[in-house]
Amino acid sequence: MSEGGLSVILRKGDYESAHYALALVSAAVAVNKQAVLFLTMGGIRALMGPPPPLEDWGRDALNKQRGVGDFETLLQASIELGVRFIVCEMGLRSLGIDRASLRGDVPVTIAGIVTLLEATKPGMHLLEIS
Repeated sequence: MSEGGLSVILRKGDYESAHYALALVSAAVAVNKQAVLFLTMGGIRALMGPPPPLEDWGRDALNKQRGVGDFETLLQASIELGVRFIVCEMGLRSLGIDRASLRGDVPVTIAGIVTLLEATKPGMHLLEIS
């Protein structure tokens, strides 16, 4: 991986936010940058399902029809290219989400903000999708 990179915080449980977060991190690793996706609060729902219980989920089929990368394609690309997925333990507890309800095909670390900050190396950008 080259210098720099991206850590993205996804805290909203809507399709547009989750889709764009996946687009950002998959693009980063595609150009040889390190990428971390930190999912907290409503954003955790992006790793439930499939399909994930995201607001406005119907847009996924429309995106696919229009030739826009759909959710599953972006998620699988992110996994295959080495994005690090961190699910916020505080968010799980706050929303009463059982870890067992997360997708088993996505390698996740259950951790907190300190782990996110440690994973965001010097030169990386930290963004919140809101």
